[in-house]
Amino acid sequence: MDDSEVRARQAAVERFLSGERPTTICSSLGRSTQWFYKWLKRFRQGSDDWFKERSRRPAGNSRRTAEALEQQVIAVRKELDAQGLFCGDQAILWHLEDMSARPLPSLRTVARILERRGLVCNKEKRFVSKGKKYPGLAAALPGDVHQTDFVGPCYLKGTVRFHSLHSIDLTTARCAAQPMIDGKTGIIEAMWAVWMRLGLPRFEQVDNEWVFFGSPAHPRGMGNLIRLCLPLGVEPVFIPIREPWRNGTVEKFNDHWEQKFFSRTPMESAEQLASESLAFEARHNSRYRYGKLGGKTPMQSFALFGIPLRLPPETPPLQRPLPKPTHGRYHLVRFIRSDGLLDIFTEKFKMPPETQHEYVQATVDVDKQRLLIRKDGQIVDELNYKLR
Repeated sequence: MDDSEVRARQAAVERFLSGERPTTICSSLGRSTQWFYKWLKRFRQGSDDWFKERSRRPAGNSRRTAEALEQQVIAVRKELDAQGLFCGDQAILWHLEDMSARPLPSLRTVARILERRGLVCNKEKRFVSKGKKYPGLAAALPGDVHQTDFVGPCYLKGTVRFHSLHSIDLTTARCAAQPMIDGKTGIIEAMWAVWMRLGLPRFEQVDNEWVFFGSPAHPRGMGNLIRLCLPLGVEPVFIPIREPWRNGTVEKFNDHWEQKFFSRTPMESAEQLASESLAFEARHNSRYRYGKLGGKTPMQSFALFGIPLRLPPETPPLQRPLPKPTHGRYHLVRFIRSDGLLDIFTEKFKMPPETQHEYVQATVDVDKQRLLIRKDGQIVDELNYKLR
């Protein structure tokens, strides 16, 4: 270090302490006021060697920090994946926050690390909107809307063949997964078991499988699901034909079930399937964290509402076939094409011209034996609809 420079720093501070003005000091020493105030600040910090140069070397090794952070991100992803949990960028960041990791990376940094390591799952394809207003259901409270769907047939090791009935509460993302060894004919018992765990919804949204609506040969016969729902105050809703994305939440859950449970869990018997399925359901509801829930799990989200479940009786009805309901409503959403025809379980009805190339909601009012057609929430047609 240059001794003359050190003496100038010391002299400048001593003269200031003696009452000289900074401009006079700087002028006589040939230094800038910025130089003077830098060393005055150092002096006031109280260090005995304030007048000495400090190393300009970075306090930390940024490359080493980046490498350590990347390894931590990869380790967390492996841990989450091994537990069968969500392991995308947001899930990893939530886990790092729970660990009080420092420094905490940004979401984009985690995403870049996963991309660089080739650990990004393929994004699901989003449906292409028709650009038409869709009469979707609002889900604000637990039990407002359930989406329900089948997976299968699937096979265990050996000859065990089964389907799995899946239902999701849209508000809280709570799930129920019910294996069905005897095929889809066990819909009554399976649906009842789902309701015993999820509670009864206001609307039960399903696709147009015959097991849900009945038989194409008897479109007004009201199948098992309709007959099961209406006496309990549940209104079935059938999504448009060939538009499975309208049940997108449960369709996505089907993928999680396949990737996080069925493809990873060796099972050989129906008893083991039932036990492991319940374990996966509990794991999903208590440990899976969702962005739409603000990073909470389904059970944490449900607890915040403080609303009790509306449960069915302990045992399903024994009478077969189920009696035809005398009250209640069920709904169908349909896209009316250029032929102007509304399809209700293969039975066709001519619609008003203003409904062409638009979605409508058809409501069957069992009490009044009437069919009400709504477009944009307004009734545009009403027909007699005698139920067999």
